[in-house]
Amino acid sequence: MVTNMNRLLLTGLIGAAVTAVCCFTSLLPGALGMVGLGAVARHFDHVLLPALAGFLGLTVYALLGQKRTDDSGCCRGAQSHQGEEKR
Repeated sequence: MVTNMNRLLLTGLIGAAVTAVCCFTSLLPGALGMVGLGAVARHFDHVLLPALAGFLGLTVYALLGQKRTDDSGCCRGAQSHQGEEKR
């Protein structure tokens, strides 16, 4: 079952990977240079670095959300066991 947090995590990881590849390698400027759009490459840092930060933030948010839902499920079970011991 795919939850919203799993989708957010997957989106964050894939987005961060693609952005990092385009940002830290010459893949994107080289491809644009082949089609004559190499002059646009000087503006990539203004777009790719904030996008990378956003995708990494989304990944952290999804990981913390998953941990929070895992912890709440664990604690509910522990509380029900404590109530049974008192009876």
